[in-house]
Amino acid sequence: MAPRGHWVGALLLASTGAFAAGDAVRGQQVYEARCGGCHSVETDRVGPRHAGLFGRRAGAVPGFAYSPALVASKLVWNANTLDRWLTNPEALVPGQRMGYSLSDAAQRADVIAYLSTLKTTP
Repeated sequence: MAPRGHWVGALLLASTGAFAAGDAVRGQQVYEARCGGCHSVETDRVGPRHAGLFGRRAGAVPGFAYSPALVASKLVWNANTLDRWLTNPEALVPGQRMGYSLSDAAQRADVIAYLSTLKTTP
């Protein structure tokens, strides 16, 4: 059994909206199954490519037709903004065009961990 302090810490993290680090290997599997219909790492599809997503401003992939709302959002993609986006894109950016969310917090953390490994190719 875990010491009582571990449970208290976990409850505090949960109540503040912080989330545990995800698993990038599981995240790649979830990404391919749940996101791959619209997104790709290297190629724009219905949604923009995700290589180099971390640290990129939302709506900034050259040549992709984003909603005016996302372009104007001034969001920068990081673990927090991605978690909020994947939880409910419309709540984060009203008027955006993504009609999909990922309600499972563990799957979101895994996908975010995977996305953080994707670097922009030269």
